[in-house]
Amino acid sequence: MTHRVRVAVLGAKGRMGQAAVKAVEDAPDLELVATLGRGDSLDQLVTAKAEIAVDLSVPDASETNVRYAVEHDIHAVVGTTGWTEAKLASLAELLGQHPETGVLIAPNFALGSVLATAFAAKAAKYFDSVEIIELHHTRKVDAPSGTAIRTAQLIADARKTSGTPAAPDATQTAMDGARGAEVDGIPVHSIRLAGLTAHQEVLFGGFGEQLTIRHDSYNHESFMPGVLLGVRKVASRPGLTVGLDGYLDLDA
Repeated sequence: MTHRVRVAVLGAKGRMGQAAVKAVEDAPDLELVATLGRGDSLDQLVTAKAEIAVDLSVPDASETNVRYAVEHDIHAVVGTTGWTEAKLASLAELLGQHPETGVLIAPNFALGSVLATAFAAKAAKYFDSVEIIELHHTRKVDAPSGTAIRTAQLIADARKTSGTPAAPDATQTAMDGARGAEVDGIPVHSIRLAGLTAHQEVLFGGFGEQLTIRHDSYNHESFMPGVLLGVRKVASRPGLTVGLDGYLDLDA
């Protein structure tokens, strides 16, 4: 009988977690062996002999969850936000002690969103101006979104590498927040509105033209193909990977 990869879902009672549980249960090559919620013992990962932990919990718990998985040589696929540069560096150091273990931390699992961010990074050097608008549901606890932050970082890196100057902006006076948050020099505007799920626009402006790259997720099921892609590839990618684009062949 063909081996089915043993998967545990952490944060299984949340909207993303519930969708992930169903996606794993429906996948013929995967076996759901544990579902953990707030307060459940992480020892269940070991007891269930999980090979991969999907962490869709909350920022306060995610680092503890992932470090426990790595310490027990369990691969991790992470969709929880709140991973600072310091936390990522500490995790990378821990992974150095477990060289066969892989961790994917993805700000967004929607394949269309990952592609939109990659397209935006490629376009960044060709336009004078760029700003990001991210729109999410009212239950989202962080702003800007992890996707918007990563998009801004990749755009800023692309513009720096190409020598593109800072975007022109004659603003001299502004109310706090009127020009949005600044991420590596890129303005990011966050909207929280009832009825939304997850949406992002990257607006580029140049001489006589504008380019808008927009992605929309209308439900949590839209993230599941990316989650499953991560689950199926993480064991073959030891070490730390940040961003689902690291698992896609975007240079082809």
